[in-house]
Amino acid sequence: MLTSFFAIIPIFSLIVLGFVLRKINMITPEQWRGIELVCFYLLFPALLITTLSNSDLAFGELSTFALAILAMVCTMCLLLFLLRIPLLRLWKVQGPAYTTIFQTSTRWHGFIAFAIINDLFGAQGLAILAVAFAVIIPIVNIINIWILATYANNEKVDFKVVIMTIIKNPLIIGISIGILLNLTNITLPTPIFTGLDLLGRSALGVSLLALGAGISYQALKTSGKEVILASALRLLVTPLVALIFALAFGVKGDVFVVLIVASAVPTAVNGYILARTMGGDAELYAATSSAQVLFSFVSLPIIIWLATQFVG
Repeated sequence: MLTSFFAIIPIFSLIVLGFVLRKINMITPEQWRGIELVCFYLLFPALLITTLSNSDLAFGELSTFALAILAMVCTMCLLLFLLRIPLLRLWKVQGPAYTTIFQTSTRWHGFIAFAIINDLFGAQGLAILAVAFAVIIPIVNIINIWILATYANNEKVDFKVVIMTIIKNPLIIGISIGILLNLTNITLPTPIFTGLDLLGRSALGVSLLALGAGISYQALKTSGKEVILASALRLLVTPLVALIFALAFGVKGDVFVVLIVASAVPTAVNGYILARTMGGDAELYAATSSAQVLFSFVSLPIIIWLATQFVG
């Protein structure tokens, strides 16, 4: 149990530090916004490129892991899609709020998973997690953009806009470049790779600080049952679904733990940007993402401990 707590202490310490830095106004809200954009458009893609290009992806050996991840994502998306009518009829949840519940239940903060797995398993674990990045990010972005375009403002879906939004997503660009370099065995010139590596190394620390700075206490005070529902779906139901498919596909050992960690992390912060630009409920997104980070202080170490005990 102590190992699980030790794995997340540095991560949540940086999150808390980011929150403190914002509260004492060392960095203004506008500056934090700039930091988030730098992380999303520059640091994260650099980290993905260097990680994926150097990883032993072993798609064949990790095919059961990839299938379990894919099945988990599709199951959760289907569940959230089926919840649309009950939420509308029972809770009067309108389109913008529904899209935020959908996003915060199906998106994952892959870089929290990255930090945890790096601490638990090192490079070997990151190579496994790289497959999760390759599977989760494209399909989750495609589905969530479609949901936003369909239900956020009840306008006709412009699939050209959806496709262009996906193509221009910097995380997908980083994944594509990293996998291409890996599969073709192309080695980047040393100065370029070193520059990308330096950017990537700063991604985790800076992004965790920005995540902490983005925690909205005010939004939490005005949040309601939608936040609790999305948090339960993201932090509790998703790991349970992952467990079911891990058993079904025979995922074992360290790979099993990586799968469970990937399923149990809070939602991604970048979904807030999509909610704000595509007509979703951005305030609800801020409240839900903040709540999930706080709830995961408790849920993550317990789930990690249970996963490690399960594999012995």
